[in-house]
Amino acid sequence: MRVMRLTPELVARCHRDVPETKGDPAHDYFEDADYDRATAAVLAARPEGPLWLFAYGSLLWRPEFESIEAHRAVAYGWQRGFSMQILSHRGTPEQPGYMMCLDQGGECEGLALRLREADATAQIRTLLYREIGSHEALDSVRWIELNSTTGPLRALTFYARPDRLPLYQPNRPLDEIAHGLARACGHWGSGAAYLYNTVSHLEELGIHDPRLWELQERVAAEIERIHAGQAAGDAGR
Repeated sequence: MRVMRLTPELVARCHRDVPETKGDPAHDYFEDADYDRATAAVLAARPEGPLWLFAYGSLLWRPEFESIEAHRAVAYGWQRGFSMQILSHRGTPEQPGYMMCLDQGGECEGLALRLREADATAQIRTLLYREIGSHEALDSVRWIELNSTTGPLRALTFYARPDRLPLYQPNRPLDEIAHGLARACGHWGSGAAYLYNTVSHLEELGIHDPRLWELQERVAAEIERIHAGQAAGDAGR
């Protein structure tokens, strides 16, 4: 098994207590009733058959629900990318972070998770409340085609090409992302922890994402550089 350069010890150096910050004021944020309407719209577009969710990022390690089936699956024509700059949750306006989206192109391997049918409406609403806070973000909630270990299926996923969000920019340079993830922290935790949890869980599943693997190497090196500089500065005082 490959050994990550980004270790829990390095991740711990990035943590700090940060008060909750507001998101982008330009967004048209949801009221409670909007979540009900969004839930109904998502379920109305639902394909026939079991209710599947595609997990490719934080839903792998913080799913918020218990799935009744899980299978490795590939989304062709989509690829992971830390392409969304964020000003809250795992970043602040003073030090923005980055979150993963599905960008068009390539392929993305993750998990197809089957949700219980009996409380489908409640589970979808919970997922929307966690993942989607605005009308602009709702456009990136999509039913996409997957090729799973049990055959083809369609699954719900989040932040698939969220191009109505102004801070979304696909194909960001890895150095830019590494710089931000090594420094950003919000009330949900640090960008480094987000990356570490995603890569480590993918590796446990036997899923290797070369771009994320390269990114964790760069983030680890950046954290080491930051703290080496701080230690040198402290020694010189």
